[in-house]
Amino acid sequence: MIKQFFSTLLILALLPSCIAGPTADATPRAESTLGQWWDSAVFYEIFVRSFYDSDGNGIGDFNGVTQKLDYLDELGISAIWLMPVFPSPSYHGYDVTDYYAVNPQYGTMDEFKNLVTEAHERDIRIILDLVINHTSDKHPWFKEAKDPGSAYRDWYIWTETDPQYKGPWGERVWHPSTSGYYYGIFEAFMPDLNYANPAVTAEMKKIANFWLTDMRVDGFRLDAAKHLIEDGAKQDNTQATHLWYQNEFYPAYKKNNPEAITVGELFGDGFNTLASYIKNDQFDLAFNFQLAASIIKSADSGRAGYLAATLVTSEKSIPDHQYASFLTNHDQERILSQLGGDVDKAKLAAFLLLTSPGVPFIYYGEEIGMMGKKPDENIRLPMQWTSGPNAGFSTARPWRSPAGDFAVVNVAAQTAKPDSLLEHYRALIQLRNRVPTLQTGELIMLKSNKPSVYTAVRADKYGIFLILTNLSNQAIDDYNIPLDKAGLAGSAYRVSAVFGTEQVDAPEVTQDRLQKYKPFAALPPYAMIVLKFDPK
Repeated sequence: MIKQFFSTLLILALLPSCIAGPTADATPRAESTLGQWWDSAVFYEIFVRSFYDSDGNGIGDFNGVTQKLDYLDELGISAIWLMPVFPSPSYHGYDVTDYYAVNPQYGTMDEFKNLVTEAHERDIRIILDLVINHTSDKHPWFKEAKDPGSAYRDWYIWTETDPQYKGPWGERVWHPSTSGYYYGIFEAFMPDLNYANPAVTAEMKKIANFWLTDMRVDGFRLDAAKHLIEDGAKQDNTQATHLWYQNEFYPAYKKNNPEAITVGELFGDGFNTLASYIKNDQFDLAFNFQLAASIIKSADSGRAGYLAATLVTSEKSIPDHQYASFLTNHDQERILSQLGGDVDKAKLAAFLLLTSPGVPFIYYGEEIGMMGKKPDENIRLPMQWTSGPNAGFSTARPWRSPAGDFAVVNVAAQTAKPDSLLEHYRALIQLRNRVPTLQTGELIMLKSNKPSVYTAVRADKYGIFLILTNLSNQAIDDYNIPLDKAGLAGSAYRVSAVFGTEQVDAPEVTQDRLQKYKPFAALPPYAMIVLKFDPK
């Protein structure tokens, strides 16, 4: 099958090469080859509170994000995921008190609309973190629901006695009140909504419609998506949860806007579970947590097998690369902290993320190497823009002090510095934006004779690309790449470098040399290379 694919591929007229070197200026983004806008997108996750403060009160805001859109555009970002922007008593916003308003600390509804307008003018989409599993206990619905005679009583889940079973992490999930016990899988201040009540479903559809239509957002990230509907002590991925997404929410928002997207958070679940949500029209994408862990493990250990095995399983399980890839997010310790502060390994991780299948998501500050370990507040610190006061985030005392390394780890210090992590990200994102094959091309894993050499082929009608990485801190000269496993046709190729260092002397590939290909005498430590193969 693979050989037949490549033989057909070589008959097709390849498009002229539009690929510049790794430090080229930004160019128009290639269109998706699978038909959905997100297939060609690179997302960027923003915690508004910590991104940029435009009015000097120490809290990031919508106008601050708007002022930084040009930075994101130049980076190559084509979509933004905003962590919750609704009114909430918590700093993080994951307990909502009003689904039809925005947090006044972040700005006004008009300022949010302006952010969306300015983003769209730059061809940047915006999706919202939509928390539909639960509300705040301060939400008017829940306040009324405490009255057994209220019309909102059945909007939440109540029992007269404590069922006593625990949650998936051993936590208490039934919480006492003056009128019975209510269910809340995460916290007492986050009571779960009752989707067995059609009124709750109707309201959530109305909320989604409001943000898609009136506010013109482009979709949603669905928080705690697998916990939506319980079945007794079974508290995740129930049949009722699947059916609700498939029969209620998905068709409702697609009817409103066929191009709208949902991305499901399914932390801790296997590939078959992820696939079940994608294949059955429940989400458009699901976050691939196993892939994130494997990228980091390979970058940290210097062994390619972890990532290779996970990618193969991901591709077999989930159709058309419809999974969201990432390194870390707002719930996890930042990647540079996980890698012990090693910037070379952080560059490797970025390279593996942005040359692999999936729709990549980048957590704000990841591109400059911001560090942070739990508790959560410390992985959501203010963005480090400059070495000036408050890291250039605010002219006032920030809601939380920036990390102590901001004097050297910041956007200004890394801009236009070819060896910086920021410029590395910029080059990779822009390369991916220009090359459709790196977005949606088929993946063929190749196993080198050296465990620290990662090799893969990405290919489609637009071209054939070899991804080559030395994951170790030592030069490797006794390596080879088994191109016979890639199904390349037995003809001569012209090889050109599109990313990496010292690639101009890459040798030609002929039929006689397909068995064991060695494009360079030695691979430098942490070499990251992309080669393009064109038939002669």
